[in-house]
Amino acid sequence: MNQNFNPYKSALDGLILENPVLAFFQFCKKREDIRIKRESGLPAPWSNDPIFQKGRFLNVFREDDRGSKAIIQFVNKTSSDFPTLVQAIFFSRWCNRQETLDILDPILLKNPDKLSSFLIDMNSWCNTTAYPVEPIQLNDTEYSRIETATHILKSNKEMLSNLILNSNGSVIEATAQINKIFQMKNDFPIFMAVMDIAWFRPDIIKPDSNVPVGIGAVAYIEILKSYLKIDSDEKVFAHMIKLQKKYWPEAKRNFHPIDIEYLSCECRKYYSYVNGTKLFEGKNLFYPKK
Repeated sequence: MNQNFNPYKSALDGLILENPVLAFFQFCKKREDIRIKRESGLPAPWSNDPIFQKGRFLNVFREDDRGSKAIIQFVNKTSSDFPTLVQAIFFSRWCNRQETLDILDPILLKNPDKLSSFLIDMNSWCNTTAYPVEPIQLNDTEYSRIETATHILKSNKEMLSNLILNSNGSVIEATAQINKIFQMKNDFPIFMAVMDIAWFRPDIIKPDSNVPVGIGAVAYIEILKSYLKIDSDEKVFAHMIKLQKKYWPEAKRNFHPIDIEYLSCECRKYYSYVNGTKLFEGKNLFYPKK
């Protein structure tokens, strides 16, 4: 992923954490406790922590987020052949909007013109705030987000599938090879789509594959590296996965590298509030839905 410009790089500068490993798992436990209370029907607030009361955070386990649930439900409606699965997953990440995926008939993926018309008729077919999805460059031609989502993913689903099949289960390798074709400055949507394949075909993309570190996670990963005296992202992933048995043995499942990367981003958000470098404003504010 593009690290040339990282607006979050200095977010934790000056922050003092006596034990950032403990802080990581404390965040996980508190956030998971909120999910459990909320899903059990208890009224808000689900935490005494003012940061959790006012700030927006993803769930600890990716599969528990409403966006992920929408993707899983949508993709499960498609046929089981791998190229179609790949097209559906990549479309889901280009869209990344629960409300669209909940009402869209996956059969429209077979007809790009009808799919395009359906999406254009919506007030907003994609989530524009979660992460940037820029145009791609394919064969010296630029294609917009909607053109890619409707036409390019269908016409190139076999090519994408072959690149993924030849990656030896590696998220990093598959992402890199696909972006050689798409030439995106920020390949995060590709990375997320490739990682999602592990939900459906763990025999093709390994759930425990190492992953690239996104710009949002860098600051906390660097703190962990310094504290653990470790010199690589991959070693941090492996060490934190081992430490889960010590710090959170009762968790509902074991972590994979994607979880450590993803949660390091969430920890960066949380401790940015602690550090005073992130404010409770705009899209950062959390409003519990009734």
